[in-house]
Amino acid sequence: MIRLLSIVFLAGGPGAAGAQDLDAAAVQVLAGPCASCHGPDGRSPGAIPSIAGLPEATAAERMLAFRDGADPAATIMPRLMKGYDEAQIRALAHWFAEIGS
Repeated sequence: MIRLLSIVFLAGGPGAAGAQDLDAAAVQVLAGPCASCHGPDGRSPGAIPSIAGLPEATAAERMLAFRDGADPAATIMPRLMKGYDEAQIRALAHWFAEIGS
């Protein structure tokens, strides 16, 4: 089960304007579908990469690239990321970075 974490955002970063509106419970709901492929708490039980503990900036950059179609080899992630706005993606990146610490 995904544990509740406090979400802390730095003011002034891209997407930060709406990010403070996302509390831990909201991010937990957003992260729910990730468990289908990446495993509970972002720790994959198989061939799909684990995302728990990824550096926040790296995870956000990768998810935004998926959303924006910057990885032509990707299949599922671009479709999934199109459902999230930048603030939600940055909240997810923070969530999974904190799980690994």
